[in-house]
Amino acid sequence: MYDLMGRTILVTGASSGIGAAMARLFAREGARLVLCARRLDRLERMAEEIRAAHDAEIHLHPLDVRDRKEVDLLMARLPEGWRTIDVLVNNAGLSRGLEPFPKNDPDDWDEMIATNVSGLLHMTRQVLPGMVSRRRGDIVNIGSTSSHEVYPNGAVYCATKHAVDAISRGLRMDLADTPVRVIQISPGMTETEFSLVRFKGDKARADKVYEGMQPLSGQDVAEAALFALTRPAHVQVGEIVLWPTNQGSSTVVHRSAEQESTPPHESTWKNYYELRE
Repeated sequence: MYDLMGRTILVTGASSGIGAAMARLFAREGARLVLCARRLDRLERMAEEIRAAHDAEIHLHPLDVRDRKEVDLLMARLPEGWRTIDVLVNNAGLSRGLEPFPKNDPDDWDEMIATNVSGLLHMTRQVLPGMVSRRRGDIVNIGSTSSHEVYPNGAVYCATKHAVDAISRGLRMDLADTPVRVIQISPGMTETEFSLVRFKGDKARADKVYEGMQPLSGQDVAEAALFALTRPAHVQVGEIVLWPTNQGSSTVVHRSAEQESTPPHESTWKNYYELRE
């Protein structure tokens, strides 16, 4: 088995949720961290906490993956000792809105595509050549169960996650003659800031998404990534799909006892679907 001791791991969207959980877990395992996110203040607070807990080496880099010019300058702007990236975690991603397609805001489409698809592509293009030349490295793309399913009012978000799946699969084919591994982690309902961002700060509405069930945590997703990264060099974990135990699909979720009077296949999605109202 590999371990992460001394390996340099770059995580995008590292200031909260899955990205923050990965940063904490990888630091515990002895990795050096390049943490990227738009919110530098959050990164700084988190870095202090991680350094105190694990004496970790951490470099912070404010970055919006939607800004191609900034992404293209990333490697040149990293300090000399931080440019050899062993693992890239393309974690930055978001969803906007939960309305029928005709009511969608095209600005929301552009933001999702720029973050979830273009950002991932440009980050990978910056880091991958070094991995290929060194003949070692791992790309971890954070997909979603929405990479494989489509649900009402989520057409464009699901499309972006389908794109992550297609890119991961195609990249794995293109790198088959190298030792570089491509790993996709695809979680179902995960309690992070995802729904708060989707509903543009409406916390009451976001909290309802997880009522009556136990969603995944960022830690659950981070542990799946750790498993994949620490397999022997000849083992490539193509994808890990994670579901909360009470989630059967994007539209089937078993809720708490007070909601059980209606058949699950009707009540469960209805509860989520009506959040658009």
